[in-house]
Amino acid sequence: MRAFSIPLKVRILRLDPILALSVIAVSFLSILTLISGNDVFSTSKLIIQIFAVVIGCGFMFIFSFYDYEEAAKKFWIPLIIFSFFLLLFTSVFGSSEGTNSAWIRFGPIGIQPSEFVKLAFIISFGRHLDMVKENINHIKSLIGLLLHIGTIIGAVLITGDLGSALVFLVIAAVMMFCAGLSLWYFAGAGLAGVIGFPFLWSQLAEYQKQRILVGFNPEMDPYDKGHQALLSREAISSGGFFGNGFNGGSVYKSLYAANTDFIFSTMLEKFGFIAGLILFVLLTIIVIRLIKIALTSKKTMGAYMCAGVTALIIAQTAENIGMCLAMLPVVGITLPFMSYGGSSVLSLYMIMGLVQSIHTNSNKYNFDRDSSL
Repeated sequence: MRAFSIPLKVRILRLDPILALSVIAVSFLSILTLISGNDVFSTSKLIIQIFAVVIGCGFMFIFSFYDYEEAAKKFWIPLIIFSFFLLLFTSVFGSSEGTNSAWIRFGPIGIQPSEFVKLAFIISFGRHLDMVKENINHIKSLIGLLLHIGTIIGAVLITGDLGSALVFLVIAAVMMFCAGLSLWYFAGAGLAGVIGFPFLWSQLAEYQKQRILVGFNPEMDPYDKGHQALLSREAISSGGFFGNGFNGGSVYKSLYAANTDFIFSTMLEKFGFIAGLILFVLLTIIVIRLIKIALTSKKTMGAYMCAGVTALIIAQTAENIGMCLAMLPVVGITLPFMSYGGSSVLSLYMIMGLVQSIHTNSNKYNFDRDSSL
């Protein structure tokens, strides 16, 4: 099966405008929320977010013009090695944020490497799955895939970033499921988790146990570990249906990470349930477009990668909104395209560039997909 060259003009016309406009619209909501709370968040954060979105859009279009398949074939192993040592370097020399050593700082500028490793992992794991797809249920293939996953997730855990490690796990599980891994393996993993849970729980320190329990029921410790989650829920309730207005609201001012992890709560206090509904519709459109691109991809590799991106968006959205509603533990997961942060914004736009590349190259081949998803 031979690929043919696609002129630049044709590539531009093949971009998915709905996907691009949807992610930009979510970023607009983010910037609007930061502007409305500028008295708390500072002008510098607003400038950084706008700059990250503009640069991110540039990366999205640049990545969309590059052949993702050729890149994956050439660089999938270097991407694994680079990701591992980058995370290892971060764990040793990185700056701490709470219990995490997940940041590399250059003066006032901070970079979170795990955000960019998500892109590298989706590319490398998509290529790995494509190589073993015919024998994915063979034990040797499974061991290789688990080593791939364990190398990256283990390195993320060393930095103390449990939230990102869970996201990587979801991405890997969804991609393997789409590649045809037997449900018996998933059932076995689930059974092993149930059997091993009592032992793992007994090994946790008391404060760690309390943190998990309070995460699901913040009323257990409303003045300490559950305080931020309850404050977040209060901010959402304060907004009502239409919100307190552009300059309104006050609960978010006392909310830690109101511009990052809890920007959803800030937005709803400012602009109400209607803003949350608009955000939900936009994120749903993004997910639908990702699924459509996965289903229409002529190469299974591209389909696997789109499945991984879809899992990333859904997992981070569900966890972030869940913790904002005080229903899930607060683990420091950003809301895609909404939360303030250059690393998160840039990496997500690069990931969208990968998806656009898969879309623009979907008709590169003269034949149908080499294998069904």
